[in-house]
Amino acid sequence: MTKSLPEILKNQPVVVDGAMATELEKHDIDTDNDLWSAMALIEQPEAIYDVHKSYFDAGAQVAITNTYQANIDAFVKAGVPADDAQKMITNAVEIAKRARDDAWTALTPAEQAAKGGFFAAGSVGPYGAFLANGAEYTGDYNLSVDELKDFHRSRMQLLANSGVDLFAFETQPQFKEAQSLANLLESEFPQQSAWISFSIRDSKTLCDGTSLAKAVSYFNDHDQIIAIGVNCTAMTNITAAIQTIKAVTDKPIIVYPNTGETYDPKTKTWQSQEEEASFEQLTPAWLKAGARMIGGCCRTTPKDIHDIADVLTNTK
Repeated sequence: MTKSLPEILKNQPVVVDGAMATELEKHDIDTDNDLWSAMALIEQPEAIYDVHKSYFDAGAQVAITNTYQANIDAFVKAGVPADDAQKMITNAVEIAKRARDDAWTALTPAEQAAKGGFFAAGSVGPYGAFLANGAEYTGDYNLSVDELKDFHRSRMQLLANSGVDLFAFETQPQFKEAQSLANLLESEFPQQSAWISFSIRDSKTLCDGTSLAKAVSYFNDHDQIIAIGVNCTAMTNITAAIQTIKAVTDKPIIVYPNTGETYDPKTKTWQSQEEEASFEQLTPAWLKAGARMIGGCCRTTPKDIHDIADVLTNTK
C-alpha cells in the first residue's frame, strides 16, 4: 500500500523529476514557441510519456505534468480550439499517471516499500509563463487577485478532475500570485494539496522584490500547502535559499534548480554558463541545510536525477 507524500517526507527525502523541454528537444520537438514544452501535447504526446518514464527509471518519485505552459488561453492563442485544449491538458495528466503507474508496478515489493509511493504533480506555472516573455523570472505583470484566480482556475479544475496527486505551483515570481493560488486552492479545491516553489532574484528575494522569508512564512498556517521552496534558479543559490526558508518554516523544503544557464526570452534559448559544481556534489549540502524534496528544472537530465537519487539513497 502506498503512503501519502507528507507521510513519506516525515521519514525520508523525496526525489523530484527534471526538465521536460530539454528532453523533448531530443525527440525533435520544437519548443522555440510560446507553447514551449506544451507543443508536444499537439505534436507528439507519447514523447512526454517517454520523458516521464525516463525520470522514474532514473530514481524520481514525482513526475511534474507537462502543463507548466499549457493553459486554455495559451492554446487558443496558438490556434487550438478551447475544447481541444482542455483534452490536451487532461491528456497530459493521463500520460504522467500512466508513467507513474508503469514505473511503480515494475518495482519489486521491497523496492516499493523503500520508495513509499510515486506521484503525479499537476504543474501550474505563473501567469508570466503565459506571457512567454520571461516574466516568470521578473514578475513584471500586474493583475488583480481575482484576475489571477480566473486565469488559473480552469487549468486547476482540469488537473484535479484528471486525478493529479497534488498541484505544483511552480516558478512563482510574485507573492500576490502565490497568495491567489493558495486562496483558490482552499476555497475551491479543499481535497487537494500543493507545493509552492518561488522564482527568486537571489537567496533572500523573490523576483518581484518580496522578501523570501516573508513569502514563505505567510504560508505556515495554510495546511494544504505541504511543501515550499524554490525552483529554476542556479544551483549555487540553493543552499543559501534553503537556509532562508528553514529559518521561517517547519514545512518540508523543496528545491529543483536549473543548471545555471540564462534564459533569453527573445530567442527562446538558454545561454550556457560554466557551473562550478554538479548535482552530485551539491545535493549533500542541500540535504544538510534542510531540503526534503530535490529535483531539477530547466536543462537538467535523467542523469542529474539519477545522481540526486544516488546521494539520497546513500544517506538514508
